Order: sequence, then C-alpha cells, then structure tokens
Amino acid sequence: MPTNEQRRATAKRKLERQLEHRAERERKRRQYTIIGSAVGAVLVIAAVVATIVLVNRDSGDQTASASTSTTQTSSPFDVPPPAEAAALPEFSAPEGLGGNCQYPKSADAASKPNNPPRTGKVPTDPAEVSASMETNQGNIGLLLDNGKSPCTVNSFASLAQQGFFNDTPCHRLTTSESLGVLQCGDPTGEGTGGPGYEFANEYPTDQFQPDDPKLNAPVVYPRGTLAMANAGPGTNGSQFFLVYRDSQLPPQYTVFGKIDDTGLATLDKIAEAGVDGGGPDGPPALATTVKKIQLD
Repeated sequence: MPTNEQRRATAKRKLERQLEHRAERERKRRQYTIIGSAVGAVLVIAAVVATIVLVNRDSGDQTASASTSTTQTSSPFDVPPPAEAAALPEFSAPEGLGGNCQYPKSADAASKPNNPPRTGKVPTDPAEVSASMETNQGNIGLLLDNGKSPCTVNSFASLAQQGFFNDTPCHRLTTSESLGVLQCGDPTGEGTGGPGYEFANEYPTDQFQPDDPKLNAPVVYPRGTLAMANAGPGTNGSQFFLVYRDSQLPPQYTVFGKIDDTGLATLDKIAEAGVDGGGPDGPPALATTVKKIQLD
C-alpha cells in the first residue's frame, strides 16, 4: 500500500503531465492560428492580385492606351463621357494657320519606312482635298479639310503618297453607346505604331486657350468625321479614326476631313459585325485592311 509521500509524488507527476499537455495544446493552437492567419493573408493578396490582373486583362488595349503615352494612341477613348455634350465649336482661323508646321521625331521609331513631310509654311488652299481609301471591305471616300487642319492634311497626304498606309489593318472598333469609331493607320496593328514623328493638334483644339477647362469637356464628333488619334497633346502621328456614329470625346482630337456616303456604308457594315470576341472595344470581327489611300 503506497505511503502518503508516494501518493503526493504520483499526484505531482500527474499534475506536471497535465500542465505539459496543456502547454503543448496551447502552443499548437497558437501555431495553427499563425498559420491560418498567414494563409488567409495569402488568399487575400491572391484575390487582390487576381482582381488587378482581371481588370487589366479586361481593359486590354484601353488600359495600355491610357498609360503608355509614348507608344499607345487615343487614351481618352478609355473614359466614358457624360451623356450631355456640346457641338464642335465654330471654326475661326487661328493666327498663323499653316504657317509653321513642324514634325519632330517621336520617342518611338517609325513602324514603317517613310520620310517626314515638309516643314514650315504649307498651303491652306485648296480648302478641301479629295482622297479615296480602298479597303478589303469596300471603298471609303474622304474629303480632307485642308482649310482647317493644314499641318495634319500635309502629314496624312505625305504618308499616303509614300504608301505608308498600304496593306495596314484597322486595328480597333468601338461600339459603345457614346463612341462609335473605326481606328486605322498603325502598321503594327497593335495600337502602338506610328511614323516616327509627331505634331501638334489643330481644329478643334486650336479654338480654345490651353488652360480652358472646356478642353476636358466632351463634344460631339458627328457621324462622318475623320479625325486623328493621339496619346495626348502634340502626339499626333499616323493613326486616325473614322466616326460612323455621333461620338463624344474631348475636343483634343484633330478633325481633318469628312467621310462620304459610300464610305459610311462600308463603315456601317464593319460596325454591324461588331468586335472580335464580343465587347464594345477591340479588333473588328470583320477584319479590315487598308489596301491603299490615294489623293484624287
């Protein structure tokens, strides 16, 4: 029969084991809590990263055009304008119109060989110059507005005469409620190409003072408008867009011509087929290639 001292020793050992087990359970509990928290943090981070990737992937060309000003063109296309928009301003010839056209080198090399257009003074007469744009989807007749945007027309005509636009894709179609345009003029077909030079905006931008807040307010570019795409002020190159439906944009895209009825019928056919893969913005489902542009 155990003595009292033996019973106390046994009870002490039992208590020590219980305390050890309890400490071990507490240690494991803390460990699992830390691991669980770390896993949770990883999952949260992964979810955030996945969301960012998804947003960037869905934004596609739009996000890039907004953020890479040296390569991507037409960034304000990415921001849906408000429902209300004013008409394009009445044209009033600014002082020195066409008197000093300059085409400095851009940050990016030319996507296709060409010689920059002549600089300095260019004629504003005739006020309009006829041109034809032949595509695999049909012809598009153009009337270039040399009287309003002579530096732009000078560049466009120079590139057309050198065959810069020959066999190049129209890489972007927009079909949203407020923006309906087909964008062309990039030999790369990626929205990043240009002629290796750039030049300043003309009408309607030149109807405003540089600090006028109206430059950031949308105006209506009416159906049948031919305008330059850009990545910000002074970054015009070779990319241009054809408006097949009244569209809202800030007045920071040079209007340099109009599209005839035959051309609008061709654009309507392309627009009706929609965007490749669906959605409101991307390559046209009806693949469109500019065969050539020539002055009439």
